[in-house]
Amino acid sequence: MGSRLELSNAIRALAMDAVQQANSGHPGMPMGMAEIAEVLWNHHLRHNPANPQWFDRDRFVLSNGHGSMLLYALLHLSGYDLPLAEIRRFRQLHSKTPGHPEHGCAPGVETTTGPLGQGLANAVGMALAERMLAAEFNRGSLDIVNHYTWVFVGDGCLMEGISHEACSLAGTLGLGKLVAVYDDNGISIDGQVKGWFADDTPKRFEAYGWQVIPDVDGHDFEALEQAFTRAKAQTGKPTLICCKTVIGKGAPTRAGTAKAHGEALGAGEVAATRASIGWNHAPFDVPASVYAGWDARAKGAALEGEWNQKFSAYEKMHPQLAGEFNRRMTSELPANWRAHCGAFIAAVNGKAETIATRKASQNAIEALAPVLPELVGGSADLTGSNLTNWSGSKAIGRETGGNYLHFGVREFGMAGITNGMSLHGGLIPYAGTFLVFSDYARNALRVAALMKIRAIFVFTHDSIGLGEDGPTHQPVEHAAALRIIPNMDVWRPCDTVEAAVAWIAAIERRDGPTSLLLSRQNLPFQQRALGQIEAIARGGYVLVEAPGKPQCVIIATGSEVPLALGAQQALAARGVAVRVVSMPSTNVFDRQDPAWRESVLPRGVPRVAVEAGVTGFWRKYVGAADDPKGAVVGIDRYGESAPAGELFKYFGFSVDNVVTTVHSVL
Repeated sequence: MGSRLELSNAIRALAMDAVQQANSGHPGMPMGMAEIAEVLWNHHLRHNPANPQWFDRDRFVLSNGHGSMLLYALLHLSGYDLPLAEIRRFRQLHSKTPGHPEHGCAPGVETTTGPLGQGLANAVGMALAERMLAAEFNRGSLDIVNHYTWVFVGDGCLMEGISHEACSLAGTLGLGKLVAVYDDNGISIDGQVKGWFADDTPKRFEAYGWQVIPDVDGHDFEALEQAFTRAKAQTGKPTLICCKTVIGKGAPTRAGTAKAHGEALGAGEVAATRASIGWNHAPFDVPASVYAGWDARAKGAALEGEWNQKFSAYEKMHPQLAGEFNRRMTSELPANWRAHCGAFIAAVNGKAETIATRKASQNAIEALAPVLPELVGGSADLTGSNLTNWSGSKAIGRETGGNYLHFGVREFGMAGITNGMSLHGGLIPYAGTFLVFSDYARNALRVAALMKIRAIFVFTHDSIGLGEDGPTHQPVEHAAALRIIPNMDVWRPCDTVEAAVAWIAAIERRDGPTSLLLSRQNLPFQQRALGQIEAIARGGYVLVEAPGKPQCVIIATGSEVPLALGAQQALAARGVAVRVVSMPSTNVFDRQDPAWRESVLPRGVPRVAVEAGVTGFWRKYVGAADDPKGAVVGIDRYGESAPAGELFKYFGFSVDNVVTTVHSVL
């Protein structure tokens, strides 16, 4: 087997060769963290390359995802199904080695990283999920949930604000199985970071409540070994290991410079680096002795085998818990789920309540959570406004388990942590804040959609109906902004039944996140036939048919549906037949077959959309702004501070204005 230095140099060689061949990438970080990676992956990380989804594996997150070749090299060398051909195709179309790690692309990649700091927040969520599941399932020595979360971070991760949000909460909660390794190389794209990043990072993390192991030589195997061992010995606090490294280590002229960060070294420097580190092998040529030193398949199989024996004993002693554990780990919903949901919707329909949809959302959580113990939630210091708690909520604390997390005022961190909890498995997380603050969380929402993970975001106070708090808190563009995120389902229900259907759809969806947009103000219950209730799940449906052949279709969502119905009645009195379509989810409606869409929105019939938000989004349904057969009643400016009722009248959200707009398209 190769020496530890040879094993580390294999990472350097693969990284510089792949980046050079692609003529694109970041070779410096993999070259600088090679020894750190060798110590962790060969001596501390519990994983099985033959089964990347083994539940009790350690989670490894590369938050400084621009250094993706470090992860790809580790996966390839240790025995994952990532052949050398994929390393050669680094950053090429349809390869399993894209420029930044992508969840679901290469086996062993736990999360999509690259937007700096988010991987660190994901790791906090993973560590939190591990602790919650351990508290729920472990019994005595049968600790079937017992693994660490390791995360590599760079200067950029720690400069991003999300790192403050997530790491402060991690320290408060005492997540002792979370270990972050800081690649302190002092270099970013613009050069030496001391000109713009002079934080005392160890003191900062000590203030958060972390164990800090400072001044570790990131190229000293023994020092790293001691640091990792010390990190695992501390179970009451997360740990930050501060490693001093040289970016691009081994490159004769580029090591320690910004030139090593984000561009290929160049053919001459690659050749000189080979000579400098004693790597006398052709590009992408790895000796058998080095592969043997990295191969983790036998060790991984043994680790998983030990766990399987433990779980077999667990199944015998705790069969019901074991069955529940298996259900949760396979993301299957309870056997009685559909029957329970059907009874719940029938009950909601029978009550016919006029309440705010945020309250209807809370009622849905109250009804669904008892049969869905994996449903865990939280709010960014707005629980009493978002109504994201329920009677069975138990706050997660430093010493306690639970199912409800007070995130504090940390919207971006909350979304990143929620993504990490979803990625970990075994939980269905949801998180709440005001819709206007989805802007703070937006990049994490985008990454959730990119990863196609099941995460639910509860956004209340969804329009100018918020009222007196004024335009800073009144979302205008936010519904449209969320709807245009690919793979994000957005629901804006108009009453209790639509809210119930939206929650069920979000939980049942396994291929992407969902945003629920909910009102602060009460909204009237709408009467429906059974077929209409079933049609809600299709995103858009005919709520009230026209009295005769429709001359116009009014499309509305949320709090504006009652306006559409009022206008329909007023127009009917004038002999104008209007169909009202409720469209709680444009995303879901757009996925329906053409026949359904045509049956709801027939061609050739003028359309008017009504929503208290920007008008441009609705042009895809009603036609361009200069199309005389389509119009939008909306708001293309910021709101005002006043009672909600006054604001709706002031901005033209009235029956009379909807009637006038319909006449304008006829």
